[in-house]
Order: sequence, then C-alpha cells, then structure tokens
Amino acid sequence: MTLALPGGAFAQAGRGIDALWRRHLAVLAGAWTALLVLFHRDVGDLVAIYWTNTTFGHCLFVAPVVGWLVWQRRADLPAVSPVAWWPGLAVIGGGAFAWLLGDAAGVALFRHFGLVAMLQGAMIAILGPNVTRALLFPLAYMFFLVPFGEGLEKPLQDLTVAILMPLLHLTGVPAEVDGVLITTPNGWFEVAEACSGAKFVIAMIAYGALVANVCFVSWRRRAAFMAVALIVPMLANGIRAFGTVYAAYLTSVEAATGYDHIVYGWFFFGAVMAGVLALGWKWFDRDPDAPWFDASALQAEWRGTTRMPALVALTGLFLVSLFMAWAAVISARADALPARVDLPQIAGWTRVPPSARAEWTPNFPGADHFVIGRYADGMGAQVDLAVAVYGSQREGKELVGFGQGAIRENDKWVRIEDLPDLDGGGAMRMTAGPVEREVVTWYRVGDVTTASESRVKAETLRAKLFGGRQRGVAVMVSAEKGDLPARAAIKRFLGALGPVDRLADDMASPATAR
Repeated sequence: MTLALPGGAFAQAGRGIDALWRRHLAVLAGAWTALLVLFHRDVGDLVAIYWTNTTFGHCLFVAPVVGWLVWQRRADLPAVSPVAWWPGLAVIGGGAFAWLLGDAAGVALFRHFGLVAMLQGAMIAILGPNVTRALLFPLAYMFFLVPFGEGLEKPLQDLTVAILMPLLHLTGVPAEVDGVLITTPNGWFEVAEACSGAKFVIAMIAYGALVANVCFVSWRRRAAFMAVALIVPMLANGIRAFGTVYAAYLTSVEAATGYDHIVYGWFFFGAVMAGVLALGWKWFDRDPDAPWFDASALQAEWRGTTRMPALVALTGLFLVSLFMAWAAVISARADALPARVDLPQIAGWTRVPPSARAEWTPNFPGADHFVIGRYADGMGAQVDLAVAVYGSQREGKELVGFGQGAIRENDKWVRIEDLPDLDGGGAMRMTAGPVEREVVTWYRVGDVTTASESRVKAETLRAKLFGGRQRGVAVMVSAEKGDLPARAAIKRFLGALGPVDRLADDMASPATAR
C-alpha cells in the first residue's frame, strides 16, 4: 500500500523516521521497566490474582492481545512520527494520584488502576498525541489488565436464582429457595459467588470489546454487540444452573455437580463465546483489509512538544516518586493502642464456652487485637461478641477486604442473604450445614460508625490524607437460630451492651486498657 503524506514528509525522512522511532521506543521501554520495578509489589499482586483467582484468569490474555493489536497496526505506524509531549505527564500524575488513593484507603482496585494509567501515561508522554490516536484502542484495552467486577457477584447470584427457580417449577421439580440456597427432594444447592457467572460476564466484557473493535465500524452495531455479549452469558448461566439442579434431580447430586464443573469449565464458556460471535457475524461491517487508522490525518504539529523523550520520561518518573514519598509519609500514621484488650463485663450476662454445634470465628488478618467470646443471659439467649482493633490500616492490614469479616474465603459458613440493618449495623444470615446464625456488623473508623464497607474506605482515606484518628474497629454480634429467634437474642444483648461506638472507643483507647 502506498501512502502519500503532505509535502512528501515520509519520503524525505527516510531512515530518520526509523531512528526516531527506535529512540522513543527505547525510552518508553526504560520508563515502563522503571515503573514496573518501582511498583513491583503491585505487579506481584496482579500476577498472583491472574494466576490464582479464576474470576480474573482472562487477564492473562490481555497483554498478548494488546501486543497483537499493536502488531496489526505495524505497517502504518512508521508514517506517524513520535514526539515527546509534556501534557502526557498529566496522565502519569493522575495515575500516580489514583495509586496513592488506593494505597492510603487500602483499595487494591485503585492501586492497580493507577499503575496501568501510569504505564499508559508514559506511552502518551513519550510517543505523543499522534501516535496515541493511532494506538488508541490498544492503549485503552490495557485497562482490562485491572481486575474489576467482584461487585457483580451478589446481583448475579440473585439473577441466577431468579432464572433458575421458574425453570425448575416449569419442569416439575419440587424446589424451594431460601436466599441463595435451593432445596430439592434429593439435596440442596448453593448458588455461590463462583456459580453467579460473574467470572463469565467479566471475561465477556473484555471479549465483547475486542470483537466490537476488530469486527465493527458502526458504533450502533458495536453497542448492540456489547449488549448481546452481556445479556447472553447472564441468561446462559441461569440455564446452566438449572441444568445442574435438574440433572441432580434425575440422577444424583455428586454426578451432576461433577459434570457441571467439566461442562462449565471446558465446554460451556467456549460454546457461549462462539454463539455470541455467530449472532454478530451477519452484521460485521469492517473490511478485513481496511487500515486501522488514517496515517495521513495524524501529522498535526502540536505546540509544546519536544524531541527530548528522555527528559520527559525522567520528569514523569520524578513526579511518580513524589506521590510514592507522600504515600510513605501518610502510611506511617498510627494511633496508640492498649497493650492488650478483653471483652467487657455486661450486666445480666455471663461468659460461657463457645458453641459446640458449629465453630465460628470471624476473619480479620493483620488486626492488632482480636477477641471473641460467648455470653448467655440465663433465659435461653446466647450471643457471640467479636471485636477487631487496628491502630492504622495499610496493605495486608485492613479493616475490610476480600475474604474478611464474618465469612472467610472457602469457609464452611455460607451466606444465605442480607437482612435489614439492626441499630445501624449491617446484618446477614448464614449457615453451616444444619446450623444457621445471624451476624450484625459495625465498623468504627475515627469518629464515624457505619455498616458500609465503602464508607470505611472513604473515612480511612480521609484520615490518611488529612489527619485525625487512624484507628479502626470492627464489632460483630451474632446468635445461632434456636428456640429463641437470633435477632431477638441480639436485640436483648445490645440493650445490655449499650452504644456500639462507645464499646469500640473503649476497646481502642489506651486510657481504658483492659
């Protein structure tokens, strides 16, 4: 293909263009290497997530896909001159600030987003706006390196149940639902987070975006394909769950669930991907031989550009180092705590041994103090009280996080459903085989008591950035279902305990060390 540029610029530049590209690419490789080394902890976290968390296994393919997308554009890229561009440093700074927020608040999503944004910003600053426009989609596709979407699990669990139950009743299976638990004559099934289809939907978002760019030109068709790529796997996952329960009804739970893992892992996902692609095939409107961008339109001269990519790269790395230093300063903030803590004496209640029916211990790794005990009032009510105290929060030492709280990862306890709040605390119902219990949770960060995990993160960030009390406390009150309803027992206990925020402050205050 012959490309004519204004003024014959490409023809006159000759080897100069190649040398220019080599210099800018070498600087970019150096800048990316420096960023990956500086943020090696986050790089290690990402690799571990990709490799061990099946929800984000698709992220392993994102970097090769980005490389393939750039390779597809290789023929026309030499016609676009790279140039170091000072405004690109704003993207690096924005990414560094996002990383700082994530580091201060203990939000891994922000840290990972910030790292990817810094890598993108380095490319924009070192290669310039014209090359950025030529590589806009591969550059944007890098955002799929960020593990996101865990918040979809609970809504998709509910959607799967909503699809599954009518199908069971339609086919004559006598089934009952309790939250996310399905009971049939020959067993019960949990629509767990892993069965919600979240990993499938998240992967399909990345897959749909790739196909929409590679196979379509019309934005309406791209939007329609993305909608299909999201809706079809949600419906298909509900049908898959129905097939599992129905097969168990006809055969056995063990046979059906074992078959389900094979089908879902090796066949079902690929079949739905192929089906979605087949649905869109008829409306593909992109010529396979069409250029990915118009090189002749990307020759604009930008004011303020420079041909000193190394200087721009070093300035960007210096900017990043300032945010890292800021993060180191605020992460050192911590409140003094008592040397040891113990649970309070409560009028009308006495300490008793823990439950022998099903052991329950909340998970708060990294807590400076953690105590748990069981109380009885002599009138049939027995309640567990657990308190976790943190002098400050940082990575690996967080008040809220994945697999923390009432139920740990791969726990024997299974969440059934969320319940209405009780006295400002977030409540849930969970089960471990025949034993069912209700748990109510409060978080105390600084002077704020809340049941919201997002509020915990926001208050932690505020305290880190602007000062104030750094301590965080989690208070959990729980009771097993028995002769006395769990909520009634918890209410009776809270009436004797008094304000939860006062308990949290007492447990975290050196002046009231127990």
